[in-house]
Amino acid sequence: MRLATCKALAAGLLTLSVAALTACGGSSDSGNAGAAKASVSSGGNVVDVYSSLPMRGPSGAQATALVNGIKLALAQAGSRAGPFTVQYTALDDSGGPDGWDASQTAANARKASADPRAVYYIGEFDDDASEISMPILNEAGVPQVSPTNTYVGLTTNEPGSAAGEPRRFWPTGTRSYLRIVPIDSAQGAAVLLAMHQAECARVAVVDDGGAYGDHLARLVDLEKGLYGVNVVSMAGMEPNHGALRPSPARLRVGRPDCFVLAGVASKGAVQLTRAVHAAVPTAKIFAPGAMCTRAWTNPKEGGVPASIGPLIECIAVTRDPAAYPGGRAFLAAYNAAYGTANPSHYAILGYEAMKLGLSTIAGLGANGDSKSAVLAALFSTTDRHSVLGTYSFDRDGDTSLRSYGLYKVGPGGNPTFLRTITPPRVL
Repeated sequence: MRLATCKALAAGLLTLSVAALTACGGSSDSGNAGAAKASVSSGGNVVDVYSSLPMRGPSGAQATALVNGIKLALAQAGSRAGPFTVQYTALDDSGGPDGWDASQTAANARKASADPRAVYYIGEFDDDASEISMPILNEAGVPQVSPTNTYVGLTTNEPGSAAGEPRRFWPTGTRSYLRIVPIDSAQGAAVLLAMHQAECARVAVVDDGGAYGDHLARLVDLEKGLYGVNVVSMAGMEPNHGALRPSPARLRVGRPDCFVLAGVASKGAVQLTRAVHAAVPTAKIFAPGAMCTRAWTNPKEGGVPASIGPLIECIAVTRDPAAYPGGRAFLAAYNAAYGTANPSHYAILGYEAMKLGLSTIAGLGANGDSKSAVLAALFSTTDRHSVLGTYSFDRDGDTSLRSYGLYKVGPGGNPTFLRTITPPRVL
């Protein structure tokens, strides 16, 4: 999930000292601000597990669901992993209502790095936040697993990455970051597959002028040949006083019958969607996960008009939990624990992130308190049977899973799961 706050600081982070991060707001204190510790039984050896997620702001609901899933997995294990008692600390990396904050993300990473018992770190939610925490945790040797990151450059130098990536994120020369969801090259392929299945004949790709939108647009263009999609135009929008209002003539270039809107959910994205629809009222509109939220689709929450909803399909890193191999059992356990039968789809990702950590620590026996041993075991994960399906990690730390969720806009205006979409070919 690539939603940026404090962009200028994040982009230049690796040339700054950690102390300089306080300039972006939020606390630089690496103490207990925003932390919630799960209770553990007394006695025995103890290892510490942290999560860093934006508990406030636009992703607060998803982050809360992730933490609930993490706590459920820990409770099922009795707060144990092999011979160790597991102490879990939920850190908040948000700086307020705007979501994740650069200085708080760095403070969270420093807190875990300074803890000699820390062997596992779940985070970040936002791709840009991981760009900040990764080198800090890497220098301390703390294994990091993200439940939601998709940006290609965090793990590879393949198309879509920036110069110096991913090497600049692991200053020790040894990788210490993995993720349990597919990367954006798979997401771009999923968008193309959805358009192919929708029989789009002429596709226009429009990005919102941001880093994420440009990145996704380039991936769609690079992978178009894999799915026989005819891209007739590519346009990057530059905000004009915060608005994205391209000319109708520009949007009609190539007579598109489908559009890809590459960007993040924002007021500008809503304006862009309205402009696209006004220019070509019958065109179908496809979007990536960063836009597949009710903030974009629901008019009651400032989203697009209800009349555009039937034309929209969007890709999301999550699926309906019931669509996962272990989803129904997870939903039953979650309902028993929290009294909620239909949690946010992100809950199952938090659950698996903790399950992975616990099983890795337990599998090492007496060495489960060794950061290096946990890290090596994570990268050796092969054919793991999980609630998300069976997966392995490659040498880059990327999962072998390739499925995304395809969503439509439901009667209430919110994204509604349509089906699982698994691209057979990825760049």
